Amino acid sequence: TSSADGGNVELTFSSTPMPSSSTSGTTIGGHDGMPPFHAGVSTVKGEKRALFSTNEEDETKSRKKSPKKKDRSGENSPPPAATMAISCTPGGQQEGSDGVGNDMERLDGMTEGQHVGKVLELLCGLGAAYKYLCQFRSQDALELFRELPPEQINTGWVQHQIGKAYFEMTDYQQAHCALQQMQKVEPHRIKGLDILSTTLWQLKKEVELSDLAQQVVDFDRMAPEAWFVVGNCFSLQKEHETAITFFRRAIQLNPSYTYAHTLCGHEYTSNEDFEKAISCYRDAIRVDCRHYNAWYGLGAIYFRQEKFDLAEYHFQRALDINSQSSVLHCHLGMAQHQNGKTMEALDTLAGAFHLDPRNPQAHYQRATIFMTLDRPEDALCELEKVRSAAPKEASVHFNMGKVHKRLGQPAKAMRCFLTALDLDPKDNNLIKAAMDRLDEPDVEEEVSVF
Repeated sequence: TSSADGGNVELTFSSTPMPSSSTSGTTIGGHDGMPPFHAGVSTVKGEKRALFSTNEEDETKSRKKSPKKKDRSGENSPPPAATMAISCTPGGQQEGSDGVGNDMERLDGMTEGQHVGKVLELLCGLGAAYKYLCQFRSQDALELFRELPPEQINTGWVQHQIGKAYFEMTDYQQAHCALQQMQKVEPHRIKGLDILSTTLWQLKKEVELSDLAQQVVDFDRMAPEAWFVVGNCFSLQKEHETAITFFRRAIQLNPSYTYAHTLCGHEYTSNEDFEKAISCYRDAIRVDCRHYNAWYGLGAIYFRQEKFDLAEYHFQRALDINSQSSVLHCHLGMAQHQNGKTMEALDTLAGAFHLDPRNPQAHYQRATIFMTLDRPEDALCELEKVRSAAPKEASVHFNMGKVHKRLGQPAKAMRCFLTALDLDPKDNNLIKAAMDRLDEPDVEEEVSVF
């Protein structure tokens, strides 16, 4: 379907899976006067591109059989629209052999079936990429978007989808670049600004987010995306109550705005108002049961409430929807470990490594499990990888000190405790207590939560 957005018409596609290769070779008939053509689906790299070829022989025969009708009006009859587009410029002068005239002559040389084939080939490529995006197969979607012609890539809709793909991959820098290009191509586009604002929130770019909020509110105060952006702006400044007010305003303008329901729940969670947060997440699921962020939000609340069975269930539901998320694998592994499913937790965390080898959270959770299994050497190896990724994280150094103490290395343990104390003086009581107990017999304890 086509929808108007800021004066620009965009095409949207259903997330319904496309026909499989069994439909290859189907003959599709056109309207009256339109030659039939054959549709075939390429099986190279999955459903990457649908290729169309016209039946030129049938078209040639049909042209020979249908005689040209003589125009009764003679020379006074207006020329066909295509001829007018080729021969006339807006100023009424004849178009030469360069510029638009060349392109139009080239297009006029194509048959009607070839025109239809080009359009359907483009739509099939866009549809396949969008289907992958709806399945959270972001890398596959990006490959298809890159194969589009340059004039299609440099459109607001395509840049929006590219930015969304990078956003789901947690590559916020690339998402920011794509969404900025979207704004450059379509300065008045509203769709996609919610993802752009969340990207700026993740990158902690307060000035850019504040500027974006001012621009979008000035442009259209009745757009729910405008108040969503403003809510993100106040959320970044830790003004959670004000952020909730603006997210509520976005929901008031569009009750089906799933993402606004979810972020409103995140703000209530930050205020530790779990009852209202759960209500917001359930509203989001009621609108869109495939919105995995809301399932994750419910799981996170139940995990904090130590309802680990419910947490595991909701994390699993989120992972069933988006199996490509390394973060969801980590949280599911945490819940499985708390439920006593140690080996299942290790397998789940291995899946997180496969999706994102750089994920420090997965290494940290594996260290937690290894300490439970009394494998301090393996735990120390994992913590060193976390330290390389987050060298200024005090809790990592603190837990490395506890592991060194378990290994009977008090000097190294003291060095780690002092580093943790320098990085986070607020937790000096906890760290100093561990330092005072350094010479005491080690008591089995897990690595603290990251």
